[in-house]
Amino acid sequence: MTIADVLLLLGGFVLLVGGGELLVRGASGVARAVGLSPLVVGLTVVSFATSAPELAVTLDAAASGSPGLAIGNVVGSNIANILLVLGISALVTPLVVRSRVVRLDVPVMIALSVAFFVMALDGAISTLDGAILLGALILYVVRAVMASRRSRRPVDAASAGEGRRVRPLWLDALLVAGGVGMLVVGAGWLVDSATAIAGSLGISDLVIGLTVVAIGTSLPELATSVIAVRRGERDLAVGNVVGSNIFNIGSVLGLTAVISPDGVPVADAAIAFDIPFMVAVAVAVLPIVYTGAAVARWEGALFLGYYVAYTGYLLLDSAEHDLLPQYSSVVLSFVVPLTVVTLGVLSLAELRRRASRRGRRAPTSPP
Repeated sequence: MTIADVLLLLGGFVLLVGGGELLVRGASGVARAVGLSPLVVGLTVVSFATSAPELAVTLDAAASGSPGLAIGNVVGSNIANILLVLGISALVTPLVVRSRVVRLDVPVMIALSVAFFVMALDGAISTLDGAILLGALILYVVRAVMASRRSRRPVDAASAGEGRRVRPLWLDALLVAGGVGMLVVGAGWLVDSATAIAGSLGISDLVIGLTVVAIGTSLPELATSVIAVRRGERDLAVGNVVGSNIFNIGSVLGLTAVISPDGVPVADAAIAFDIPFMVAVAVAVLPIVYTGAAVARWEGALFLGYYVAYTGYLLLDSAEHDLLPQYSSVVLSFVVPLTVVTLGVLSLAELRRRASRRGRRAPTSPP
């Protein structure tokens, strides 16, 4: 580790925060100008933009013969997006979730995660697998944009920002481009410096990809989502997280597999633990966003706690520490069942509440 690595690390953070601010401002203006909701812009434009670092890192890793880093980046970024980004965003302010996210976008994220796992079982994501993932992403984006344009409604002054000054469309587009550029450069600086620091400690490519690189390339999502919720664009924040996970699998992994002549090899360790964990995290979002149509602060804290536990497991496993069996036993035998029971109780309470509400609104038949 050198002074240059530390300076690059700090510079990367600065660019990520500034780029996230520009991107949120520009994307919100584009949404109002073209008639798309902030949610759909978060699911498409912002998600693709904040996935640019993952795409650059994964393509470079696959081309340079580091498949563990490529797979670890995608899997680790998807885990970090939900547990870290969504968790911290919910701690800043509870996140209201629209029904469309529950009805379509979260199931799409889950379906792509499961498809990724099934495709990886033979030890590689082939060129054909990549083409299927990329095609599914294109269909999803087309459907999301068309659905938003069909259902758009006039926006009143209050929902548009209570008289907020409207910028020209070209300026909003320039803000988006500038934000993307700062995010890509900042993520590159941060990943390069963090990888050099972690590599000096003798950590494997897969673990580096799952932790250091995954967190680094997820910082654009974190910066964008936190800035969005602080500016009141909570739909954009939730859409950014869900959409980024969809883009990471469909675009980042799919495009990398299509370009690579022999596809992308998948390590046995990733198939045995990390990819199934990614699928489980994606499934865990469904009851979270279903209960009360919001991600509460305590749910954000739960997600963040799980990410700390997951990172601790990876570090202990990488070091082959003697505490790993006891650590795994505590997580599997206590924390996970307690969370499942809690979410189950909340889901049942939500179902009863909605059933009661429908019963009160049902018309009574005349005598």
